[in-house]
Amino acid sequence: MPAFHIWTLGCQMNVADSLKLAAGLERLGWTEAAEYTEAGLVVINTCSVRQHAEDRAYGRLHTLRQRREAGAQFQIAVMGCMVGPKTDDLQRRFPFVDVWARPQEFDPILAKAGVVRDASEGEFWTETFATPTGPTAYIPVVHGCDKFCTYCIVPLRRGRERSRPIVDVLAEVRHLAEHGVREVTLLGQTVEAYGHDLGGADAGADLATLFEGIERIDGIARTRFLTSYPKDMTDRIIDAVADLPKVCEHFNIPVQSGDDAVLARMRRGYSVAEYEERVARIRSRMPDVALATDVIVGSPGETDEEFRNTVGLLERTGFDVIHVAAYSPRPGTFAYRNQPDDVPTEVKRERLQVIEALHAASAGRINARLVGRSVEVLVEREQEGRLTGRIRGGQLVHFDGYRNLVGNLVDVSVTEATPWSLQGQQAGALSFSVV
Repeated sequence: MPAFHIWTLGCQMNVADSLKLAAGLERLGWTEAAEYTEAGLVVINTCSVRQHAEDRAYGRLHTLRQRREAGAQFQIAVMGCMVGPKTDDLQRRFPFVDVWARPQEFDPILAKAGVVRDASEGEFWTETFATPTGPTAYIPVVHGCDKFCTYCIVPLRRGRERSRPIVDVLAEVRHLAEHGVREVTLLGQTVEAYGHDLGGADAGADLATLFEGIERIDGIARTRFLTSYPKDMTDRIIDAVADLPKVCEHFNIPVQSGDDAVLARMRRGYSVAEYEERVARIRSRMPDVALATDVIVGSPGETDEEFRNTVGLLERTGFDVIHVAAYSPRPGTFAYRNQPDDVPTEVKRERLQVIEALHAASAGRINARLVGRSVEVLVEREQEGRLTGRIRGGQLVHFDGYRNLVGNLVDVSVTEATPWSLQGQQAGALSFSVV
């Protein structure tokens, strides 16, 4: 029986793509190999958001080239965001790769691996769902992006926004629920764009429509969603998060900069005031909401004053989580062609450290408020006698409790807090200490 192995780099969308490809291969009689050395087909699912991610892919390709040169016989496929509409340069640099496939282009990989599908059996991929490996799962609901921020390669790799039909999304959720999943995360580069391109019976649908459909699916206890975009976040979506019991009060809303001039150079499509208005609207409906954001420091032309404006926004808002990265020019983007990478590396590093310290302080204060309180945790794993899961706000909790609780919702008393996680004790569980 033929075997495959998939290396996945990058975001949750890539994880979902890899799981779907694996499910398709398994449906056609393949098995997944634990090690790449045992596989007749090795797939690298790549990310190109930052140079570091591409470097990791190049390292994997070097490993495979060495194995191929040593005489091993196997197929090599590269998919994901490193692969654009033209692969001439990649093919010149890596001639030993057998097939290049853009995101969600699974059929070229199957064809190169010698897989033959019977078209008479009907559509294949919309009915191919990954087998979950735990109580949580990611579900892409809208592919691509129409925003074209100057620094971002994603629209050039994943294409324009394409929403999945409602019936397909809900069918996948039901499949996951039947296989023990308790929490689903709906994915999109800008997830609130879901439905903008739909017509026919789905015309007028939006992200809130999906939330409403999932509310009626037995087995699912929680719904999450990411990543948000301020201009697409309607009052209806915010109200749905506030009103529907299963939807977690947790928003990941990248701001990228707290300065209007920088946002304009990035072509983000909103102002600081507009961003803050959306945050205010969210908090007016959900005072205890958990908010996460993304920030880029050292983007082309960013001055000290512009950076200070970003710091000011982050301090005013008080985010639970701040994901920060130093600007990295991506070939093919508008910024790469037209905006010189003129902020020195040492300045980027200093600004990165400032934001990281700000995150630690902000998250530390917010998490400290939970000490002494009882929180609901969805248990995701058990390791060395300790349980780990997340609360509705997304914070990670490590705690002592009864065994065999993976997939259950349990009440946990929080005993300690750091900016990165919480510690606790399951309510009602006995605690033993050695004297």
